[in-house]
Amino acid sequence: MARDNHPMPQSYEYDVLIIGSGAAGLTVALNLPPHLRVCVISKAAISSGATLWAQGGIAAVLDNADSVENHIQDTLTAGGGLCHEDAVRFTVEHSKESIDWLIDSGVKFTRQDDGEDYHLTREGGHSHRRIIHAADATGQAVSTTLASQAEARPNIDLKAGRVAVDLITNRKLALPGNRCVGAYILNLEDNHVELYRARFTVIATGGASKAYRYTTNPDGASGDGIAMAWRAGCRVANMEFNQFHPTCLYHPHSKSFLITEAVRGEGGLLKLPDGNRFMDRFDTRAELAPRDIVARAIDHEMKRLGADHLYLDISHKPAEFIRQHFPTIYETCLGFGIDITREPIPVVPAAHYTCGGILSDDRARTDVNQLYVVGEAAFTGLHGANRMASNSLLECLVYGRAAAEDITRRESDIPAVPPVPDWDESQVRDSDEDVIISHNWDELRHFMWDYVGIVRTTKRLQRAKHRVDLLSQEISDFYGNYRVSNDLIELRNLVTVADLIICSALQRKESRGLHYTLDYPGLQNEARDTILVPTNYRTLAP
Repeated sequence: MARDNHPMPQSYEYDVLIIGSGAAGLTVALNLPPHLRVCVISKAAISSGATLWAQGGIAAVLDNADSVENHIQDTLTAGGGLCHEDAVRFTVEHSKESIDWLIDSGVKFTRQDDGEDYHLTREGGHSHRRIIHAADATGQAVSTTLASQAEARPNIDLKAGRVAVDLITNRKLALPGNRCVGAYILNLEDNHVELYRARFTVIATGGASKAYRYTTNPDGASGDGIAMAWRAGCRVANMEFNQFHPTCLYHPHSKSFLITEAVRGEGGLLKLPDGNRFMDRFDTRAELAPRDIVARAIDHEMKRLGADHLYLDISHKPAEFIRQHFPTIYETCLGFGIDITREPIPVVPAAHYTCGGILSDDRARTDVNQLYVVGEAAFTGLHGANRMASNSLLECLVYGRAAAEDITRRESDIPAVPPVPDWDESQVRDSDEDVIISHNWDELRHFMWDYVGIVRTTKRLQRAKHRVDLLSQEISDFYGNYRVSNDLIELRNLVTVADLIICSALQRKESRGLHYTLDYPGLQNEARDTILVPTNYRTLAP
């Protein structure tokens, strides 16, 4: 029980608890029937996750000149032989209906000048124009629209300012079976842990790019869902495949502002400091090569020249075209004194997307009963060794709708959750050593960037593994003795996912897709997923 001088902890009970309020989580919530009581929790504002910052758009087969088979083949090619073709086909075949659902929900996508058809752009790895978008702020349009829809639903409670601490399973309660029955959630307003019991729990927490020093992701991308699911007994897969976005704005006062791939899709050229192009030396597709190739090329040229950034130039296009297609980028860069209609944009690669995640099926189910995962936290098999541009928001929609459909189908068969004890903080005290958290956070993100970044070696990975083991022990001791805080929760989760990334990278003795190691530059004959199994893993049982 809590100490006498603290208020009694709050407890809640829902049919469905959704941890995360991006496109994936809100898609699940909005596709559930109105008789189910649903709660969506979010660290910050409801529309504040990675979805909000997505610029490019959503890949879908919407043009008569395109086809499902074309989209499937492009995805398989980009994925470096590791995509699961059934997952790719499932996703692409449900692409149009997912876009139609967004349009019906009120998302205003950009139309052609004639106002009839939607404007489709093309990005790296795509053979056709198939990216539907809302100017260069698609994520904002999707996120704010879905959030407003959720706010209007009386069966959906939206709770901001809360961060998940851990999942609650039968095993933690010393009960038989392999079931998730909710989660402990820290209320950031009063810094007390609340109990959320739920018949179904959905992880929609996004990726783990904050494990790296430079990232395009918002602060909340600390791998919370992946770490919690691992501790709960879920397998994870392909965590070594971290996508680094090739073009992030390089400016001392910019906090990792992403320059969408659509800039290259519309004719933007990558250039060295002397103004010369270089991508044609690395790939016949030049600027339209997949992201892993472009990121490695930029990384190579920066190291070769000793440069801290390169340039992306679209100033040869008409100024009105640039302002019309990329208003957010234009205004943001202008705020930093860069007029992209007249001069190139300084850019640098940054950690952008976690291609691996919690192992799941085509209904978004995990290894623990009544626990689902959707979006970037999931490993569905869609992305393989390299996510193709704009397939990620599509995955959120398709699998979010699939999860909601499965929950709806099963909900009448799932009984109420058993009694669950409140969070016990009687044996811990307030921390007077928060400097340890900030120091460990900085150390983790620095060695992950230096040793587990775009180009790797076995020696670098082993150094990273040694350091992450030391940090893990230190943070575990800290977690066991002090009252939890948002920073401590995120650091604990980041150390867990960093360890998963390093262990996965050490297992892969080849260079494939986003995992490039100087010690094994070639491909192995057989493409295999890297699947890590926790010590408390058990096959699905009632």
